[in-house]
Amino acid sequence: MILSLDTSTTVCSVALHTPDGALLGCYELYTERTASSRLTMLVQDVVTHAGYTLADLSAIAVAKGPGSYTGLRIGVSTAKGLCYALDKPLIGINTLAAMTEQIRAFYPANTLLCPMIDARRMEVYCAVYEQDGSEKQSTQALVLDDTSFAGLLADHPVVFFGDGATKAQPVLTHPNALFPDMPVRPSARTVGALALRAYAAGEFEDLVAFEPYYLKEFMTTKPRQAVG
Repeated sequence: MILSLDTSTTVCSVALHTPDGALLGCYELYTERTASSRLTMLVQDVVTHAGYTLADLSAIAVAKGPGSYTGLRIGVSTAKGLCYALDKPLIGINTLAAMTEQIRAFYPANTLLCPMIDARRMEVYCAVYEQDGSEKQSTQALVLDDTSFAGLLADHPVVFFGDGATKAQPVLTHPNALFPDMPVRPSARTVGALALRAYAAGEFEDLVAFEPYYLKEFMTTKPRQAVG
């Protein structure tokens, strides 16, 4: 039984899966600034309402990033705290890979999938995956322009999705650039689906050393000097 958390963006979600892949429960909140105040409550609710206790869990999975610095820090620290308290292993899942898992079954084999998470200005966090979920281009922070993905678009249909795709659509006008009408947001549902495979393969994180995959350093502004 795997409990999965995703706080990579403004979405805060928790899911519980059985060993055979059945989804027992999933709570998702789409309001701003929910992760820090609601996450532990959602964890307790999803486990209790499914008829189990935290002691019944086999592992804790968390979306490790990329994404919001604050959101990732909250999700990973909560997951690590649960693992320490319950003596359970930790599984880290790339947020972009979990987003791809949501839609890949809807596209043919020659299609490439590019999940995008909004960063600053014209920048996105993105990666490119084959239709079978294997990685074609690794995760990166990319400033979009009209030459982005030109080589891939020349040979393949490429589906761009996620909140960062809103920036890409006016720029990527190649006929092979596809943009789904439905929103695709990070979710613990598919973090859990990938975590089940990782659990079966024994792919666990070092609980002491594990950190979120921030991809970029946290940027802040200096406070203005007081006048007078």
